[in-house]
Amino acid sequence: MRKLRRWHKIVATSAALLIVLAGIGYANRGALSALGYDIFLSDKVESSFANSYKPLTDRPIVEEPEVEKPFSMLLMGVDARAKERGRSDTLIYTVVRPGDGNVLMVSIPRDTYADIVGENKRDKITHAYAFGGPEMAVNSVEKLLDAQIDHYASINFQGFVQVVDTLGGIHLPIGKDIVNKGYGHEKFTVKANKDSYTGVEALNYVRYREDAGGDMARANRNRVFLEELIHKASSLQQWNKIPEVLDIVGDNFQTDLPPSAMNDLAKKFLQTGHEIQNYTLKGEGKRMGSQNLWYFVVDEGDLASVRTTIAAWLDPETPKDGLTVPGKEDEAPSGASPDRSL
Repeated sequence: MRKLRRWHKIVATSAALLIVLAGIGYANRGALSALGYDIFLSDKVESSFANSYKPLTDRPIVEEPEVEKPFSMLLMGVDARAKERGRSDTLIYTVVRPGDGNVLMVSIPRDTYADIVGENKRDKITHAYAFGGPEMAVNSVEKLLDAQIDHYASINFQGFVQVVDTLGGIHLPIGKDIVNKGYGHEKFTVKANKDSYTGVEALNYVRYREDAGGDMARANRNRVFLEELIHKASSLQQWNKIPEVLDIVGDNFQTDLPPSAMNDLAKKFLQTGHEIQNYTLKGEGKRMGSQNLWYFVVDEGDLASVRTTIAAWLDPETPKDGLTVPGKEDEAPSGASPDRSL
């Protein structure tokens, strides 16, 4: 069970809480042994994430499967202001295979036109979280992908603003000024080619809605943002900042995994890494319905391919050299590209 929890947290790292635990553990693995971690950080991690455990209310607490078996997790980046519930701007269906160390992450564009389970209607999948919290988001993604979700983890992007500023800013690959000025949109400008960006600038980079790439480009910016944040955390040398960052992440993080698993994650990163395959659902944007609203309509052929791929990754009998990425079923990955922070 303890080994499985470690792998659960490896996946959660790809979304947020990872930022700190994975980055700190990796950057200091030469100086910080598992024993040293227990002495200096374990109690702080337990206290920081004490209120993060939020089991889903519409299903029983599932016994954790055997460590050898693959499992799935829905990672959500939630854009919520003040005390509102917000929407899941980032949705990543993730499969973890503890036995061979492979991870599949399928990004779902926020405006994807899908059945909203519990609302008896079709709408942008990002609204599922706004309507019914993580329960409705999990159920709606399960129906879209025709695949089970064993666990979830979500983080509020507002917390990222504080984390970025505490870390002293992050690098972002912005080669041209980002200007959000459309009717009904939040107005902001993010200047290009800066050495470092603040938390507010980074959040605006993620929220930008007016580029030609539409929902696909926004999903990619979400991914880039998280990768850059992890990279910055991995280079963190100011240990006095660690407790503050842990508290910020803990205040903005929810999962149906117990807080005791957080320490297992950090210690796991001191010992090993993993390989990730990323993919984003394909489709096209179009205006639909009586209100002529903008939606992302998934390509049915691509969706079928994704469903087949997920089923293979979740099958413990699928060998490592038999794992493929969607749309390339005849091409086994020749060694997935490891996350650069690991």
